[in-house]
Amino acid sequence: MILSDQPDTLRVRIASTLAAIPPAPWDACANPPGLAFNPFIAHAFLHACEASGSACARTGWQGAHVLVEDAGGALLACAPAYLKSHSQGEYVFDHGFADALQRAGGRYYPKLQVSVPFTPATGRRLLVRPGPQAEAARGALIAGLRALREKAGASSVHITFPEKPEWEALAQAGFLPRTGEQFHFFNEGYGCFEDFLAALASRKRKAIRRERREALAQTGITIEHVTGANLTEAHWDAFFAFYMDTGSRKWGQPYLTRAFFSQVSASMAEHILLIMAKRDGRYIAGALNFIGGDALYGRNWGAVEEHPFLHFEVCYYQAIDFAIARGLQRVEAGAQGEHKLARGYRAVQTYSAHEFANPGLTRAVAEYLERERAAISADIAAYAELAPFKRL
Repeated sequence: MILSDQPDTLRVRIASTLAAIPPAPWDACANPPGLAFNPFIAHAFLHACEASGSACARTGWQGAHVLVEDAGGALLACAPAYLKSHSQGEYVFDHGFADALQRAGGRYYPKLQVSVPFTPATGRRLLVRPGPQAEAARGALIAGLRALREKAGASSVHITFPEKPEWEALAQAGFLPRTGEQFHFFNEGYGCFEDFLAALASRKRKAIRRERREALAQTGITIEHVTGANLTEAHWDAFFAFYMDTGSRKWGQPYLTRAFFSQVSASMAEHILLIMAKRDGRYIAGALNFIGGDALYGRNWGAVEEHPFLHFEVCYYQAIDFAIARGLQRVEAGAQGEHKLARGYRAVQTYSAHEFANPGLTRAVAEYLERERAAISADIAAYAELAPFKRL
C-alpha cells in the first residue's frame, strides 16, 4: 500500500510483512553504526515473530510496517507497526481507553500499534537512518502513521517503549505522552558480583548471599549459560516446556510458538543467552535473555520444578553476573516486579505516546495521563528511598 508517492519527494508506503523488506536496508535504519545494538528492532527478531506465526494476522497482529523511501527507492526510515484487533502482548495497558470509547458507541479496534511484539523493552521505534534527510524522513514517518490510521479506519496510534528523545518529539508532534515504570540493574563499573554486593547495605548483602546459597548449594542445582553456536534444539525443547508450563499458568495462553525459538536462534544466536538450571541431569528451569550492545534484556522465564529463590537466581543474579563479565551497562529484566528492588534493581521511567481520532476520548485520556504521570514520578521517587544500596 502506497500512502504518498510524488516525484522528487519522499515516498511513504506500507509493507504487510518483514519478509517483504530486505534485511540490510531495515537494519541500516534500526541499528546504524554509532548506536548501541538493540536486538528487538533488528529485522531478524521481528521477522521471526511473524514467520513463526507468533505475531501475524491470525493472532491479531496484522503487519503494517511504515516505510519512507527517497525518490530512488532507498529506505530512509521505517517503523514496526501492526493493525491490532486486541490489546494483548503490549505491556502498556489501554483496556480502560477501549472500554470508554466502546461505552460511548465508538469502535476501538482496529488500532495501530508501533511496537516490538510481546517485548516490554525500551528502544527506538521511529527507525531513521542518519543522514541529511533524517529530519524530513522522521516527519514523513509520523505523517505516514497518521495517514495509515485514517486509511485503515483505526481508532488510534500507540507507540510503546520508545526512547525518551523520541517520546519528547512525539509529544511535540501532538501525541499524548504516557509514562510507566520498570526495574533495571545498572553496572556502576563493577569488576565482579562481589563488587556489586559491596555497594549494598549489609543486611541486603547478607540476604542475597543467603538466597543464592539456598537456590543452588543446598539443592544440588547447577547453572549453565548457553549462547551462540552452543544453542541446540534440545535446549529449545526444554525451554519451551518451561515457557508453556509457566506461561499457561500465568497468562492463560503464551504468545510465542515453538517455531519462534528455533527461527530466532538460527538467525541471531550470538545475541541470545539461555540461562538453564539443571538438577539430577535434567533441565528444570530457564531464562531467555537477549544481548544488546550495552544491555542484557531478560525476556522469558519458566520452570517445571519449584525451588526457593531459583527464579531470583536464574533471572536476576545470573543476569547481573553475565552483564558485569561482559561489561554491559545495565540489565532490563522485563515488566513489573517490585521484588527486583531488594535485589539491586532500580526503578526507572518507561515511555509511550498515544493519539486518538475521537476528540472526546483525547480529552479524557489527556486528563487521566496527567494524573498518571504524577503518580509514576512519585512512585519512582519513593522507590529510590527504598533502594538497597549504602547511604553516602
